[in-house]
Parts: sequence; structure tokens; C-alpha cells
Amino acid sequence: MIIRKADPQDAVSIAKVHVDSWRTTYKGMIPDRILDHLSYEQRERVWTHVLMNQPDNPVFVAEDDENRIVGFATGGKERSGNPIYQGELYALYVFEEVQGNGIGRELIRAVVNHLKEKQYKNMLAWVLKNNPALGFYEHMGGKKFSEKMEELEGEPMIEYAVVWDDLAEWH
Repeated sequence: MIIRKADPQDAVSIAKVHVDSWRTTYKGMIPDRILDHLSYEQRERVWTHVLMNQPDNPVFVAEDDENRIVGFATGGKERSGNPIYQGELYALYVFEEVQGNGIGRELIRAVVNHLKEKQYKNMLAWVLKNNPALGFYEHMGGKKFSEKMEELEGEPMIEYAVVWDDLAEWH
């Protein structure tokens, strides 16, 4: 497995991981009508834009032995104005069939190292209430801190803030 910074030409593969991961992870948590309308093309446009226009928030990808992108993560400055937490893990997605092999941990590590380079001391991630990844984040040292209600296409969703108080603890 190789973890590296993504390039704009990776947008197609990142979009596939993003859409497929949403469909497997959020099945039963998010209405099917939302999952069914996810589009590889739309996600590709989003990720192309991100990769070309947001150099301060790099996207990291995980490649398998066949150079296939099987996961990605991105993070940067905390976006909601939280007075305590400086950094944020914006996204972490890994194909379901390769989860449990340390890929998520290494992708988080890449984001944490980036945040530490920016002198951020801590971070948070917003996680959907029933997301099975919540246990993974807790295993990685995160703690539930607070919750908020969000809407996704008119559907109410509860999200937890999972926090890491000291990024120096990551090695």
C-alpha cells in the first residue's frame, strides 16, 4: 500500500471511492433516493475542482499493489469556527472490501501529519450518528465531543463531533 498526495488526474478514482463508499456505508442510514442519485461524474467534477484549487487542504490517496486507488482522506483548518479545535478531518473513505487492513489509519496519519505541519494541535471530524466508522474513530483515539443536527436533501441527520485533543500523540 502506498499513501500519497492526490493529483487532479486522480479525481475519477476518488469519485468512485466516494460514491461507492457512501452507498455501502450509509445504506439504511440515508434514504435510498439520495444514494441512488449519487453520480460519479458529479463527484469527479467536485474532486477535480478541489484538487486544482485547494492546495492548503491536500487529498491523500491509498493505492493498492496494482496502483488502484482504494481510499482517500482530506483535512485542513476546522470549518465551523469551533473555538477549541483547530484542524478537521474533512473526509475519509475506503472501499468496503479493503477495510480492516490499516488503510484508514494510514490515511488519517497523513492528514494528521499535514495538520501538524500547519501547527494545529488538535482536530475534529463530523461523523453521522449511526456510521459504523464511529467505532473506528474511537479506536484511533477519538472521543465523542458534541452533536449537531444537519439536513441532507431535507432529511434530518444527527452528526457527532469526534475529537482528538492532542495531535502530538499520533506517531
